[in-house]
Amino acid sequence: MGDVLARALWERYEPVHDLVYFAPEARRAADEVGLRGFWMGYFALRAAPLGPVAAPVVTSCFYVFHPDRVARALPDAWRYAAPDEVLAARQRAMDAALTRVLGPDAVTGWRMTEAADLAWRAATAADTAGRVLGAANQALDRPKEPHVRLWQALTTLREHRGDGHVAVLVAQGLGPVAAMVLKAAAGESDAALLREGRKWDLPAWRAAEAGLRERGWLGEDGTLTAAGAAVHADVEARPDAAAERPWTALGRDGTTRLAALLEPLARAVLDSGLIPSGNPVGLTGDLWASSPAVAAPAGVTDTGTGEGTE
Repeated sequence: MGDVLARALWERYEPVHDLVYFAPEARRAADEVGLRGFWMGYFALRAAPLGPVAAPVVTSCFYVFHPDRVARALPDAWRYAAPDEVLAARQRAMDAALTRVLGPDAVTGWRMTEAADLAWRAATAADTAGRVLGAANQALDRPKEPHVRLWQALTTLREHRGDGHVAVLVAQGLGPVAAMVLKAAAGESDAALLREGRKWDLPAWRAAEAGLRERGWLGEDGTLTAAGAAVHADVEARPDAAAERPWTALGRDGTTRLAALLEPLARAVLDSGLIPSGNPVGLTGDLWASSPAVAAPAGVTDTGTGEGTE
């Protein structure tokens, strides 16, 4: 099927998944179960499928965070709320956030149900050997509500691809800070936002820059060299290629149908303003400008999130 279509799917499911980081409903849900502060909520909400794990496990899985950032949240979070409680809070948060952002008609309509079922089929087919976060999310129960089911399926697919991305970074010898320097130099995110959010100091950042310059990947002006650009393209393309299994299992027709159903949902999230400019994920308002055109599925003729006529 090709990694181009896998990239097109990532561009459409990543914004929907990212509501768990940026929607105020997620912060409120974390507060309601006793978690303290944004970062404790972030790490607990994302790591809860793993169970009550210690900080080193999450530092390894999440890859780019300084160990001290994680250790300030875990394992203390599990003293305030058990992982099962956090998972329930996560579902409540996504129920509320998706309903608000997409509208009550969109989350209860036939398109949402179709998208959720297609995404769940793809997520169930994901190969999870060596993919810890993907496997942990895949093992969760199937939510009853279509929009929550969709979000969980997209989260499984997102973490499945992310696990593969980490494997590629390790294979390339790109440590956590070097990986972020490469990302920022490619113009995908703001360097200060990445460094400060993940709690790395300036000397560590400068050391990673020096290492990339020694490898011929970063110029003195802080931009990527031709060789660096090629490496960056490779570390983005290889995770897409490694994430093809769900889409192969779903088939081209099912995959293109899901992409078309997701596009207005992703657009609604991006248009909501919840995901800030320069965000760590690298999301922009024109994500799929260079992606292949995705044919609208039968019965889908508008570009809004309203359900229209069946």
